This record gives sequence, structure tokens and C-alpha cells, in this order.
Amino acid sequence: MKRVIKGNHAVSQGVRLSRVKVISAYPITPQTTIVEELSEICASGSLDAKFIKVESEHSAMAAVVGASTAGVRSFTATSSQGLLLMHEVLHWAAGARLPIVLANVNRAVAPGWNIWADQTDSLSQRDTGWVQIYCESNQEVLDSVIMAYRLAEEVRVPVMLTYDAFFLSHTSEIVDVPEIEEVDSFLPPYEPELKLDVEAPLAFGGLMSPDLYYEGRYTQHRDTMRVLEVYPRVCMEFQRVFGRKYDIVEEYRTGDAELVVVTAGTITSVSRIAVDAMRAKGKPVGLVKLRIFRPVPAEVWRSVLGRFPKVVVIDRNLTAGLGGVFASEIRSVLYSLEERPKVYPVVAGLGGRDVTPRDLEGIIEAALGREDPGSEPLFWGLKE
Repeated sequence: MKRVIKGNHAVSQGVRLSRVKVISAYPITPQTTIVEELSEICASGSLDAKFIKVESEHSAMAAVVGASTAGVRSFTATSSQGLLLMHEVLHWAAGARLPIVLANVNRAVAPGWNIWADQTDSLSQRDTGWVQIYCESNQEVLDSVIMAYRLAEEVRVPVMLTYDAFFLSHTSEIVDVPEIEEVDSFLPPYEPELKLDVEAPLAFGGLMSPDLYYEGRYTQHRDTMRVLEVYPRVCMEFQRVFGRKYDIVEEYRTGDAELVVVTAGTITSVSRIAVDAMRAKGKPVGLVKLRIFRPVPAEVWRSVLGRFPKVVVIDRNLTAGLGGVFASEIRSVLYSLEERPKVYPVVAGLGGRDVTPRDLEGIIEAALGREDPGSEPLFWGLKE
């Protein structure tokens, strides 16, 4: 059934359709309406789940760590400072191999206080061991929740689903909400082999001495890399059942492109408009959209981005003292190529500032006119 819903409610519906059993909730703008709707769904009986109200985001993540250890499909959501407060427990969830799904509404990090879109919050958690998936539309948000559980439970890794504050969280779009029986055919019940069970006692979270810890971390890394093998298969199965196609990266008008713009999140939609406008002017430009950022799909990036002379990377995030995170990591991955593209790093739209199609056309024109990308990012739209 097609409905007009906001991005946050696309998450709520994805959680309902995934038959999640435990939801922990602590409010923070702009995430709050996700768990508000989930509380109503649980109260109405539409979802047979335990809804746990907690006193902080740290507790919200701790609650789902406990539930997932007990073998229960679990969910929570947060944003910005709330995600940062979860930091310690994010490491625990990943190291314990718990297939939790977390929705993070990308919001700028304080100070100064800012509730608008910025990806610095999730990217600052990139070393916690969580899979990170970036979404462009409300349909992609709903679909990604369902696919995230299928991926997480097969590989036994937690998945962080991210999307831009207000551009999606509070904006309504047409979303095809599938019937729950269709989702059942794609996402089987979660039945882990190992779980906390008083009838079959096992020990979890114990001390790991130096002769074991190293191998434990290697195993976590090895299995996390399996995401890059499993996710394309999950996407193909999803397309077979629901008809919508996703992948690790997505290309747009790249066939004969001499320059591509690399984006993640809602700037992708704006960039498509700019690419079309530049094509109408005879400029051979295209677009590559990043979806999975952790684990780093290095071979995919080399295979896709290595084909083009110029790569312009738009970062709606900033690591002070370095620049944008996406550009930094893409440069690192492409370095091993004998013939590598010139990477033009661009920082734009921090704290929810609008990035328009005209801005993107200006960024593309600037890159087309420069042979040397330089080492410093272009801070587009910075006021004097």
C-alpha cells in the first residue's frame, strides 16, 4: 500500500514489518517521532513487542544489548549527542556480535547547538564496528530497515541506518509500505544458535586474556568484511520480492563521464538535478552514490571510481584538522591504483545549510576548471 509518510515514520513501519520484539526509547530531536509512533504501534497491539522507556541513550543501547544477547530481535533510535553518549556500548554491541539495528537521524554535533542535518555524528562512530548504511529517500529508509535485519542476523553484526535530519526525518514522501506477510517471506524469525537462556546456561562478556583477545578482534574484522559479500545477495533477494533495486554504491549517468560527483544522503537527489543540468550543457559528468560506508567497500570503490579522471567528493561532515571524512577515505582507498583519479574534496551544507542544484553546478564547474585538486578541501558556500 502506498502511503505519504515522513522519514521517521518510514523507520517505524520498517520496525513493525520486521516484527521486532524489543524497542528501547529515549527522546532526542529529530529522532523522537520514530519511537513515539512505535509506542503507539505497541500500545495498539499492532506489534507484539516490549517497549522500554529508559533514562538516557547509554541505557537505550544497553537495554537492546541485553535483549539481543537473550536472542531477541531488537531496535533503538537516536541522533547526534545521543549517539555520542552511546559510544561505549556501540563498541560492546559490535564486539559481542549482536545483530541490533539502530536508526540514527544525522544531526550536527554541538557546540553550538544545532538540530539540522550533518553527518559528523555517525561518521565519528565509524570505528565502533557497526555497519553504516546511508539513505537518500523515505522509501530507501523503510526498505533499508528490513534489509538491515536480514544482513545483521546472517553475519551477526550490528547495523546503523542513517539519514538526514528534517530533509527526510520530517518530510513526507510517497512510500510503498509492503504487507507484513511479504516481509515474512523475506525476513525469517530470528533464532540465534547461541543466546542467554536459563535452560541452557552459557557465559557471555567474560574476560579475554592476551592469548585470546587478538584472535577475537581479528574474527570480528574478518566477519564484518563478509558484509560486502552478503549485502549484494540480500539486495538481489529484496529486489526479487519487492521490485526495488539497491546496492553498495549506485551510479547515475556515468557511462561516458569524465567527472563524477560522489555523495551520501539527500545531497544525492540535488546532485542528480545538477548532473542533468550539466549534461544539457554538454558537460560529461555523472554521479556515484555511496550507501555502505562501513565496512569500507574498497574494491568496489576502486572498480567504480577508478574509471574516471576526476572525482568530486561532497562531505556534509567535517573532521577538524583534516577535512571531510568521505574524501579522506576515498583518497586512501584509491592510492594503490597505478592510474588513479584526481580527487576533489568539498565540504558543504554543514549544520543543515541548504545545498542547491546551483551550488552543485558551481562545485562541478570549479572542479572542471582546475587540474590540481590541491590538498585542502573546497569549503563551498563559506561566508567571509
